[in-house]
Amino acid sequence: MEPRVRHPDLSPTTFHGMVTVAPQMLRLFELIRRAGRSDATVLVRGESGTGKELVASALHACSPRSGHAFQAVNCATFTSELLASELFGHVRGAFTGAIRDRKGLLSLAHRGTLFLDEVAELPIDLQARLLRVIQLKRFTPVGGTVEEESDVRIVSATNAALRAQVADGRFREDLMYRLRVVTLYLPRLVERTGDLEALTWHFIDAFNAEGGRMVHAIAADAWEAMEAYAWPGNIRELRNNLEAAFVLGEGPVLQLDELAPELHARTHTEESPAAEPIAMPTPTLQDLEREELVEAYRTTGGHRGKMAERLGISRPTLYRRLKKHGLT
Repeated sequence: MEPRVRHPDLSPTTFHGMVTVAPQMLRLFELIRRAGRSDATVLVRGESGTGKELVASALHACSPRSGHAFQAVNCATFTSELLASELFGHVRGAFTGAIRDRKGLLSLAHRGTLFLDEVAELPIDLQARLLRVIQLKRFTPVGGTVEEESDVRIVSATNAALRAQVADGRFREDLMYRLRVVTLYLPRLVERTGDLEALTWHFIDAFNAEGGRMVHAIAADAWEAMEAYAWPGNIRELRNNLEAAFVLGEGPVLQLDELAPELHARTHTEESPAAEPIAMPTPTLQDLEREELVEAYRTTGGHRGKMAERLGISRPTLYRRLKKHGLT
């Protein structure tokens, strides 16, 4: 098959780190500009890998607070105790190992913006404390007795429906309403018209600029597989696939077998010549879950926080799954 011609004549728009040709994203950029002008809390809804932190950073950059700090934390990667210290700070002697006072993100982001990623994972005991910060702009460090001021704008993000969390008793209804004065929806990669092509070549150009392998075309079957794939990991998954192809592949044409197995397995099945089928055991959900954990460990070097983020689960859930599969 003829390789696909090097990237087409496109003029993507770049907006605070986000690259797109999709009209859906251009509309979102305009909403970010408008929302950035106010101090209203913003909830960013979107799947893992769609770029929620980039949206939060863009809101900060478009706001009158842009001259002050932007701080971010993933609520799913800490225990309740550590997250409390991360947000509110602590005083010396507050707990074992607290050998000195430590400022939390609410202090570091004073007059700036605090981004709470995976806010649906915020422990219930911290939700009341966060609500008080939003209402009164004051907080008390862990182990402390003196209140401190915190003038921060809260931007949060989740791929879970907060209303469902409220119905299950896992999230305070009053905090939900406080956090989602403005809601922005970040579309999936497959919903962004033209962006699979634009972002593919954007990443290829970036990897080409790093030296080493130079890719000038994509094999037709590889591109067909990419177009047919659902990209559940969205932009992050696309970038990781292309980076792996640059590391493991060779030559100026990106080939199908250089992409992740889930992309080319179906294509190989359809194109394989008729032959006596080989009986293969059907993988169970347990097998697939274990394989997913192993792959996340390999790609993150075993970093638990990054593993949880890559898999789109909370850190406690990650620990339970590792223990279940004997991978602790």
